[in-house]
Amino acid sequence: MKAVTNLGAFVDRSGDPERPLIIGVRPGEEHEIMSRAGFEALADAFARGLLRGGIRRGERIAILSANRADALAALLGAMRAGVVPVPVNHKFPPATIARVIADCGARLILCDGPRRAQLNGLGPDTRVAAFDAEGGASFAAWLDPGPFEPIAPEPDEAALFLYTSGSTGRPKGVRLSHASHLWVVRTRMAGTDLRGDRILIAAPLYHMNALALALLACAAGTTVVLLPQFEAKAYLDAISRYRCTWLTAVPPMIAMMLREDEALRAADLTSVRVVRMGSAPVSEALAHQIRALLPNARILNAYGTTEGGPVVFDGHPNGLPIPVDSVGYPHREVSVRLVGPDAPDTGVLQIRSPAIMLGYHDRPEVRSPITPDGYYDTGDVFRRDRDGMHYFLGRTDDMFVSGGENIFPGEVEAVLQGHPDVLQACVVPVDDAIKGTKPVAFVVRRPNGSVDEAGLKAHALANAPAYQHPRRVWFIDAMPLASTNKIDRNALRQRAEDLLRTG
Repeated sequence: MKAVTNLGAFVDRSGDPERPLIIGVRPGEEHEIMSRAGFEALADAFARGLLRGGIRRGERIAILSANRADALAALLGAMRAGVVPVPVNHKFPPATIARVIADCGARLILCDGPRRAQLNGLGPDTRVAAFDAEGGASFAAWLDPGPFEPIAPEPDEAALFLYTSGSTGRPKGVRLSHASHLWVVRTRMAGTDLRGDRILIAAPLYHMNALALALLACAAGTTVVLLPQFEAKAYLDAISRYRCTWLTAVPPMIAMMLREDEALRAADLTSVRVVRMGSAPVSEALAHQIRALLPNARILNAYGTTEGGPVVFDGHPNGLPIPVDSVGYPHREVSVRLVGPDAPDTGVLQIRSPAIMLGYHDRPEVRSPITPDGYYDTGDVFRRDRDGMHYFLGRTDDMFVSGGENIFPGEVEAVLQGHPDVLQACVVPVDDAIKGTKPVAFVVRRPNGSVDEAGLKAHALANAPAYQHPRRVWFIDAMPLASTNKIDRNALRQRAEDLLRTG
């Protein structure tokens, strides 16, 4: 059989064509089951419809929608036609959405009903099609049923663009090739057998974490249970109702689920055998919470980036157990190095692998993070132990200096979360006339936890260098989240400055 070279065509075609590929769950509504045959037919029909509608190979279309089965089929269909899909972060403000659409030059925008109102200032040549609409302005109008032969992409041909969150400036379009993410899927499939699994996805498909997992599920012959977005009660209900076996999560999601006492009592979570954690280190305290919540689950502490892909670390070649707070040992097909004054044991992670991006779209003024010898500079600081296991310390742009000492928030947060009464902690810097900046913390207590500010400061002083301890601690009910379900550090830093200014 001819090897697949088009990322949009990498769907497992063995077995029963009527097996469920996607179970689309919309809380309060009947679920939608899309078979593998139905998904394939929809992707082919959209590929044909794009070409019939005058969208040419290499041009872009934008997808502005909550998670849904037909949006994922449209994404794969576009890639089959050589058209480049651009999933857009619908949590961006309308002005940023407009900038992303203009930046990528989208010829067509697919959207759901709630997102239609976010589209403003479109160019005269940009068409809009809504998934649930009827008539000429509908997604259905872009379908041309029938078989389609996927294009064979060039080695440097973009399969899709993913836009960065823009936390350090306007979002950048990351150009990802067909070859790079075919390698990602094949490499991940070689390490695990997902047949028979049910993978729950609630993270947004405009984010690498969820999208890469959805592509893996399509290729691996498993079933995706797809939520439109993360909501703790709906997530718990979906695990229980659909007997999900494989989860991907970030620490704030676990914290939000642990607060849902009534939903937890009603849920049966024993089906979960794997939970893949990303975006922040898994501390011993967080691992304990996950084990209590999901008693049969193996915890995978994952690491990846949009520019460098989700395959970086793996198990140890000698079978050594991976410490719970480690992301593992470098994958055998990935070259990893730490650079900086404390290298090779601590430094900024640089990686080289087939998954690295082609580059940023139309941003000649942005310094490329690809080194002359082909490594991607992640901007993330790691340390490695004597066994070669790697540990995430923080972003270079999160690190701050207090009285001449470098402070990585993740290290202090791990100490605070080691207190039995602490569910979550976030450490941010605030200005200080003597130290330059100093650490302060926001903390979510565990249910029935009673630790106060003095007690938590004493815990930090007893378990970490004095310069790391938070000078103020504020207790809150929940952490504010950015659009990727990560804690919004910028919002908390502004909140801390406001609290200090007003007394």
